[in-house]
Amino acid sequence: MTTEALGTAIPSQDRRERLEATTAHAAHWLRGVLRVVRPAAWVLIAGAVVLWIAGGALGWWELTVAAVVITTLLALCALFLIGRTAYDVELDLTRTRVVVGERAVGALTLSNTGTRAILPSRVVLPVGAGRGEFEVNRLAPGSSAEELFAIPTTRRAVVAVGPVSVVRGDPLGLFERVHRKDEPVDLYVHPRTVLFDGQSLGFLRDLEGLPATDLSRDDVSFHALREYQPGDDLRHVHWKSTARTGTVMVRQYEETRRSHFVIGLSTNPGDYRDDEEFELAISAAGSLGLRALRDSQRVEVRVQERALPSGTGKQFLDSLSGVVHSRPRAGGIVELGALIAATLPLASVVVLVCGSTVDANQLRQACARLPFGARTLAVVAQTGAAPHLRRIGDADVVTVGALDQLAGALRKVLS
Repeated sequence: MTTEALGTAIPSQDRRERLEATTAHAAHWLRGVLRVVRPAAWVLIAGAVVLWIAGGALGWWELTVAAVVITTLLALCALFLIGRTAYDVELDLTRTRVVVGERAVGALTLSNTGTRAILPSRVVLPVGAGRGEFEVNRLAPGSSAEELFAIPTTRRAVVAVGPVSVVRGDPLGLFERVHRKDEPVDLYVHPRTVLFDGQSLGFLRDLEGLPATDLSRDDVSFHALREYQPGDDLRHVHWKSTARTGTVMVRQYEETRRSHFVIGLSTNPGDYRDDEEFELAISAAGSLGLRALRDSQRVEVRVQERALPSGTGKQFLDSLSGVVHSRPRAGGIVELGALIAATLPLASVVVLVCGSTVDANQLRQACARLPFGARTLAVVAQTGAAPHLRRIGDADVVTVGALDQLAGALRKVLS
């Protein structure tokens, strides 16, 4: 490329970059303008244009007067957009975790840290799919306003509170300028749970582990004696047998499986009669998991499509707050049993939780697919039913009609 051609190409590239920057700025400005104009204003703008054109073309002064009135109204309403909304916004929830039925209380603090007053405005606080609105009066420099609010909770969920939006608009709702402030806060609405006494899960405890078929040189479960081999720990020499046989004999141990409490919660909508039954199952699973965590057991929770965090009680309840129905193609309780066997083969205790539409044959198949040697309990949620116990294969099956029946139903398993 010659020097003349290079000199021509550089200005052309600069012009193209400036044109792209100008176009992007204009598009951003246009999007801002379009967001300000409400649908009612667009109707009036279109009507004003039609009246101006018709009045000029037909010579009807009545149409022209109507066009002037509408245009003046639009201009006056647009003046309400002028002004600052530079609040410092602080959203404070006294508790970010509540149980279904409790009210979450919070405060919204708006501060004017500028040197000029802020005209009256409207503050919108989104809460999940709904929203709350607060009218804020004129705020002088250095002043602040606090709005208290309460969020009723009727269903288990993870509710996003915020972000706060400061709205400046006209009384007729033709124009609206929105500035979003602060960051959203997650409110965890935990399922209801019931506390068990110390013996409620006694039949499920496995503090010493379950024996496996593998043999080990060092464990807690003595299995047999064998001849010494190079590398064996001399602490395990059985001296009495050595003196009697004249051959160095060492103890051989049977490996034990660490206590591993697994909860399989079916989220397939076909396993439940209605949403109330689904919520009962989640509450039962939460109650069992919390009891196991208090007993210092290792707890794993599986649903059809993922594992739920369950390292602590708070983490476990937080994860249950966000549980929803899985896709039907993810399978039901039988497929969940197979998933547990594939991902948690060393589980020592497995509790399956499902709804009343699961029949005895499906429960039998699900329990048959669980890890070999694991103790099995199935909890069937059936709203309104009397608690009862039955045996399906090697598993105890407990049916509960309400959450407060769970502890008593489990005691029947012990008796």
